[in-house]
Amino acid sequence: MSRFWNPLVKELTPYVPGEQPKLSNLVKLNTNENPYGPSPAVLAAIRAATADSLRLYPDPNADALKDKLAAYHGVQRNQVFVGNGSDEVLGLVFLALLKHADAPLLFPDITYSFYPVYCKLFGIDYQTVPLSEAMAIVPETYRRPCGGIIFPNPNAPTGIGMPLAAIEQLLREQPDVPVVVDEAYIDFGGTSAIALTQRYPNLLVVQTLSKSRSLAGLRVGFAIGHPELIEGLERVKNSFNSYPLDRLAMVGAIAAFEDDAYFQQTRQAIIASRDTLTGELAQRGFAVLPSQANFIFARHPQHDARQLAAGLRERAIIVRHFNLPRIGQYLRISIGTEAECAALLAALTAIFANC
Repeated sequence: MSRFWNPLVKELTPYVPGEQPKLSNLVKLNTNENPYGPSPAVLAAIRAATADSLRLYPDPNADALKDKLAAYHGVQRNQVFVGNGSDEVLGLVFLALLKHADAPLLFPDITYSFYPVYCKLFGIDYQTVPLSEAMAIVPETYRRPCGGIIFPNPNAPTGIGMPLAAIEQLLREQPDVPVVVDEAYIDFGGTSAIALTQRYPNLLVVQTLSKSRSLAGLRVGFAIGHPELIEGLERVKNSFNSYPLDRLAMVGAIAAFEDDAYFQQTRQAIIASRDTLTGELAQRGFAVLPSQANFIFARHPQHDARQLAAGLRERAIIVRHFNLPRIGQYLRISIGTEAECAALLAALTAIFANC
């Protein structure tokens, strides 16, 4: 701890991302990365952009990318905001839209663990709203005074999705506060709330290209909402970093949305593998929550989750274990390739045989 720190710094507990070990022959099922590479069109676009133009600053407004996103989602350019991954977009959302002195921000008690980190960093008062016993978000529990609401859909780490009608119910009941739907995993079985932004000016939807577009290493995220919400985000962004997206990120992101066939093929492959893996785990005695994401959340009544994670690691397979209330006996398992899922199942069989 340094005496030169801002006093706030020593109070922060930073977000801990999934482990990125440098091990050979590793089956990595802990960070929800897409097991399939990005579209070949993305790689070609990035290669073509690695030219003398890299000495020049990128377009600070990212107009070409915003136009592509607007056309794809049926909105106007001034309804689109882009940033360096959805985590940066969310950070700016917390600062620009969710900090209100008169009432707390609401989000689920089991959810993306970056949310309380942002609250601490930006001095935002918050309250957590318990999930149901079935680990689902209950819209009725958000009927209380607040300064804003944020939740992932599907939720993380549970993978459980919220139907669009339930989101609209919440928007009708809370018309005077910003409602942010974090759709990092929406392409794996959920229904996006983007269409609702045309009717509810307090709704902001955040998405990422890290998961379904296989571009976690490129860092591109975006938000769609009413132009007034977007203007607030732009004001904060341009007071902090006018060039959040580089030239390669922008051309790669545009190419990813142009190759819809590849997107559909790979996301459907992940959905199929998720459904197969869910069935195989259930046959082995696991209780698996219904997932609409590219991961599953599962527990075994007869086996401790921490010990299972350790046993898998010994066999060069890593999954995510959260040592937290209510979910300490669950493992979050990213959906890998068919071969990786088979390796996971074989390892579990070996672990159970030795118990």
